[in-house]
Amino acid sequence: MLCSWDFSKRAHPELFVFLLFFSFLLTAVPAEAHSPVPPPNTASEQTWLTQEVRHRLVMLPFYSPFDNLGYKIEGNRVILIGQVVRPALKEDARAAVSHIEGVQAVDDQIELLPPSVMDDEIRRAEFRAIYGAPGFDIYTIRSVRPIHIIVKSGHVTLEGVVASQRDRNLAGIVANQVPNVFSVTNNLRVESS
Repeated sequence: MLCSWDFSKRAHPELFVFLLFFSFLLTAVPAEAHSPVPPPNTASEQTWLTQEVRHRLVMLPFYSPFDNLGYKIEGNRVILIGQVVRPALKEDARAAVSHIEGVQAVDDQIELLPPSVMDDEIRRAEFRAIYGAPGFDIYTIRSVRPIHIIVKSGHVTLEGVVASQRDRNLAGIVANQVPNVFSVTNNLRVESS
């Protein structure tokens, strides 16, 4: 019996459903859900948070080889860094990270690259040159391309991870051969074995 009033399912079905739903809500939300989340204090919590932030960023639907997303974690605060071509990706990255359990603040320092027809042409040419280079077919079959090509005002920066020093050097050489490029900065890292 819910209370001293005489409720029956047949007399007031809407009221019965409402009370049933309301009682479910009261029992489903624990009191701890409204308290602030303490910063991750163990190495395993910090590792989990790091992996979860990376996973959320990599899974963004419009994340392309022409964007570079990175992050730093300071306690419960995530600092987003990098460069993106589309404003929507910047907003999506912030939203995705802010919904992770344990994240209390997101500092969005992602740079929005200026729109440019010339930069778009360089992006496409760099993509064809790098991912079409001999031996780079292993990088084309991955769901997330490991080499990111950032172009800003004709200047190219390569970000990401490759399998060997040979691949790092080859990507830099190929990127330098694309016409209309003012400079190439090769920030590719070699996978640790």
